[in-house]
Amino acid sequence: MPLDALPILDISELDLGEESAAAFRDKLRQVTHDVGFFYLVGHGIPQELIDEVLEVSRRFFDLPEAEKLAIENVHSPQFRGYTRTGEELTNGSVDWREQIDIGEEREAVEGGSAFHRLEGPNLWPAALPQLETAITEWRERLSVLSLRLLRTWAVALGAPADVFDDAFAEHPFSLIKIVRYPGRSSEIPEQGVGAHRDGGVLTLLLVEPGKGGLQVEHEGAWIDAPSIPGAFVVNIGEMLELATDGYLKATLHRVESPALGTDRISIPFFFNPALESTVPRLELPPELKAEARGLSADPTNNPILETYGDNVLRYRLRAHPNVAAIHHADLLSAPPSS
Repeated sequence: MPLDALPILDISELDLGEESAAAFRDKLRQVTHDVGFFYLVGHGIPQELIDEVLEVSRRFFDLPEAEKLAIENVHSPQFRGYTRTGEELTNGSVDWREQIDIGEEREAVEGGSAFHRLEGPNLWPAALPQLETAITEWRERLSVLSLRLLRTWAVALGAPADVFDDAFAEHPFSLIKIVRYPGRSSEIPEQGVGAHRDGGVLTLLLVEPGKGGLQVEHEGAWIDAPSIPGAFVVNIGEMLELATDGYLKATLHRVESPALGTDRISIPFFFNPALESTVPRLELPPELKAEARGLSADPTNNPILETYGDNVLRYRLRAHPNVAAIHHADLLSAPPSS
């Protein structure tokens, strides 16, 4: 039966005794088997930090165009930095948003697999040092929360709590996007971001209070997922679907452009393993294994790749053809792992 709204889960129930924790694990497993999306409350991320991150994000987009273009992603082989409106694609169609991509802060890597080219430094705006300070704390806190969720899923699926830990232990490859959707829609909604599944493990999304636009596919219908104060919208990515042979569901979702004269700030945090890692395939209990659906059909006919780095490199090359042509022309006609 189609849903009218996404379920709301309170992770603080994990701290109220084993009976409450077991009930939360059951809800988490069932919701991500059926829908793949939910609101998360009780997460412990301070409201002061949430407000600071939203405020400094607004300040970034208010910078003069020259300040933003100084860190445009065409300067980054790692696809980091600023993307101007209309310069990212989903399934070949233009997404109407501007954004800054911020990954793990590392040195560039020479040699290795093609996906190791994605390791490297971020591009930060010189005029707004507060952005790096706030987003660094944001990444640290959301990484802890995400790992707790991942361990909770593991137990809920009949596996040891630490079954996924090795994939994240040394060099997790998390990504933060700070996105502004300029208003473009009038009577007919326009594309903010086209329908897609996330290619990683887990996404925690913060949306400005009072804003909508996100839609989640469920049983052939689109569910609106507006912002709820203090809550994250959480969804799983293709790597968790792969790990559970489709028992957990990586769900199609899209964003409609806001109405003309308005805009929307959205900050997804993508919790992802090391580039060279493969997420372990779980041996589900018989009663869960019987409900595993196999992998979803990808709308672009691109199968999920086992190694996370191959998956993410494919997405980056496809989403940012201008950056790919400048820095990775040799990969455009070659398989990602070559």
